[in-house]
Amino acid sequence: MTVAVPVPVLVLDATVALSSPAHDGDYRAASGADAWAGAHIPGSRHVDLLTTFTDPTAPYHFAHPSRDTTRRELASLGADERTTVVLYDQGSLQWAARLWWVLRDAGVRARVLDGGLPAWTDAGLPVASLTTASSAAPSGGTARPPTGEPFPRAAAGDDTRPSLWIDKDGARTVSEGRASGILVCALGAAHFEGTTPTRYSRRGRIPGSVSLPAQDFLDGDGRLLADPDLSARAARLPDRNAGPVVLYCGGGISASLSALALTLAGVDSLVMYDGSLEEWTADPALPLLTGVARGAV
Repeated sequence: MTVAVPVPVLVLDATVALSSPAHDGDYRAASGADAWAGAHIPGSRHVDLLTTFTDPTAPYHFAHPSRDTTRRELASLGADERTTVVLYDQGSLQWAARLWWVLRDAGVRARVLDGGLPAWTDAGLPVASLTTASSAAPSGGTARPPTGEPFPRAAAGDDTRPSLWIDKDGARTVSEGRASGILVCALGAAHFEGTTPTRYSRRGRIPGSVSLPAQDFLDGDGRLLADPDLSARAARLPDRNAGPVVLYCGGGISASLSALALTLAGVDSLVMYDGSLEEWTADPALPLLTGVARGAV
């Protein structure tokens, strides 16, 4: 007789609180742990992307860690090669998408809850808090050790797969036309044109980039558009045979939402400029453009 073995599931809330800038250079990010403590999916755990699944030695926020670090941190949360990893956030979808992209680069398959916690509650499903008995599950407590092989065994030591990231020099070669590719800014039009305060050193966009805001991939309820509409948005990109689609934003967060949407739309030649405008604008030698651009799509 065959006995069905339960598939372990690890549900992670990746929320970060990122305030809108009141003036140029106004960067304020805080852990989303308090929001998770107030209401979360029962059995979930909060991961703080300010300190985990990131490289704290980088000169900009939310820098991606090495693949080995990513797999090691996931294993410390109790995941192994059998685990189904589910990601969500408190509603923006961009934080769950950011962790999804980091895991994807490390060879880890994960699922994103479309619409996040608001979609969960809209469906009438229960929530827990630190004051409810259900939160005594692995959600906020001590990490449990993996129960199977290190997660994921197939990806261990695998550094041969192409990276899903591009650095400042790589983005610069695309911007200057010395390498093929399409630079796509995932920020809204006001940030693309430099008409609103920025968290970063200077306003504007990377020369040669086009505008395709990440928010354009969401409906009014904060959920991803239906597949035909995602494909229609993706079709607004310039010639995709011209090289990889290089996504950027302010710090690689909105761009992660675009990466998720474009992947679902069938665009597979995606890379992300991880430092994005936080790194680019900090270098006074690198140019920025402002104003309305013909490249807006």
